[in-house]
Amino acid sequence: MDITNLTATEIAAKARGGELTPGEVVNAFRRRVDAYDAAVGAFLCLNERENDHKKEGPLAGVPVAVKDNICTDWLPTTAASRVIENYRPPYNATVVKRLLAAGAYVVGKTNLDEFAMGSSTEYSAFFPARNPHDLTRSPGGSSGGSAAAVCAGFAPVALGSDTGGSIRQPAAMCGVVGLKPTYGRVSRYGLIAFAPSFDQIGPLARTVKDAALILKVIAGHDRYEATSSRREVPDYVAGLERDHGPFKVGLIDEFFGDDVAPGVRAATEEALEGLRKMGHAVERTTIPSAAWALPTYFVTACGETYSNLARYQGVLFGPRKANYDGPADMVAKTRARGFGGEVRRRLAAGAYVLSVGYRDRYYAKAQTIRQHMRAQFAAAFGEFDFLVSPVSPFTAFELNTRNLDPQLMYLADIFTSLANLVGIPALSMPCGFDEKGLPVALQVMAAPWDEERLLAVAHRLELELALPRDVVTPKPP
Repeated sequence: MDITNLTATEIAAKARGGELTPGEVVNAFRRRVDAYDAAVGAFLCLNERENDHKKEGPLAGVPVAVKDNICTDWLPTTAASRVIENYRPPYNATVVKRLLAAGAYVVGKTNLDEFAMGSSTEYSAFFPARNPHDLTRSPGGSSGGSAAAVCAGFAPVALGSDTGGSIRQPAAMCGVVGLKPTYGRVSRYGLIAFAPSFDQIGPLARTVKDAALILKVIAGHDRYEATSSRREVPDYVAGLERDHGPFKVGLIDEFFGDDVAPGVRAATEEALEGLRKMGHAVERTTIPSAAWALPTYFVTACGETYSNLARYQGVLFGPRKANYDGPADMVAKTRARGFGGEVRRRLAAGAYVLSVGYRDRYYAKAQTIRQHMRAQFAAAFGEFDFLVSPVSPFTAFELNTRNLDPQLMYLADIFTSLANLVGIPALSMPCGFDEKGLPVALQVMAAPWDEERLLAVAHRLELELALPRDVVTPKPP
């Protein structure tokens, strides 16, 4: 039995039943990490504690990889940035507490774009992550390390954060499942903020069932986090077996135009045909404000970033040096030494859109457009049960290409940022491969708080498509 090819659901069942010990499970995954992660670069640090093995709970013995912008009190939390590379949080994020209480074992902290700002994990301050399907290509970002870890069999499940597509886009590039929950469904306490009105923590997994299992554990109200919802959390795993359909599904026209690569288009159409075979109606629809999603997202998110990163100035956080000439010089030198180019670019953009004379022209206008988007999505969900599109117009791209042109990199989020702007749940699931054998994914979006039906329809489509879910063994380029 290849333990690393088991799902989280299977591992937990075997651990509780005594067929596997948690120690055996962890050791099997650690051996795979030791064998292949030097080539992949999925982890920034590994958990060396041996007393974390547990055999009880819904995640008994299940190894979980955690994105390194989520606080852990016994492991570094760097957000892949030099500015806090020595930071050791004094507390665990709420999602980490819930994982540990459920019996999970944290394998380690995964690589990401610095402060989650990027779409390829090439903006990590330490080293880039690589796609296990093709080591010359990006795993996506910013949760590229988490997606690559699940894809390569370093952990059956992982946590990521999604601000404009940072769970779904790398999930698509690596051929795994990624879920961004409804804003407020999962506590953000202990997540290093990028743009707090967008950020959500969510699971990455090889199957929809495993994503449902993780969401059930981490979801729910948290008294430490003001935006976390008090709504009851359904049993998402049990909900997978309920007959919720048939559904009416809308394909968003704006996200299925000529800019979609032929291989992505073909795999998406196969997935839509799968939905029809399941008895669901699939129709084309339009979201007029979708054309404004990317600029609206970047104006708003950069404004929030500028506010959030103000604390990294060398006093509270940051590598303060002795040789500075006054407070202003200290801040300038701290940020110049600590922040990478993409973070500085977004800080400059945020300062600009919030500055006197430009705030109303840019930031306020973007917030107004965001309200229009919410109204249009509410209307669309009055007609359709789900909205679908490709996750990305292209498959995994080569390293050292899009990172050289920020505008090209931003296009990786062109189909995903809308869900963050309006706060709805959205899931990325594999739906085929392009002509190069690279994974293609379908994005399925639902009305707020409708994760139960979203996971159920995705689970059944997953069974209908019957794509391979085995881990990928990285091969030298």
